[in-house]
Amino acid sequence: MTNSEQQRDDFILPRSRYRGEFSPEALAFNANLQEFANRVSLICGLETNGKISSQEAYEQIKALWKTVKVSKKNLIDGSEPS
Repeated sequence: MTNSEQQRDDFILPRSRYRGEFSPEALAFNANLQEFANRVSLICGLETNGKISSQEAYEQIKALWKTVKVSKKNLIDGSEPS
């Protein structure tokens, strides 16, 4: 990957440092949460520009939210995967 490609990727999908109390689970959940936020932002942009319907955007965000809830349950709450 060239430097310009890396800069483009960093612009489109920014990542922030983890600043909480460190544990592998918390770090993984933080990465999942950032991915959720990035995808919601992209979905909102697609909906705003008329590329997808409001209902489709809602359904996609709802599905993403379910994955975040499962991630939290498995990583943060310490539950066994279902």
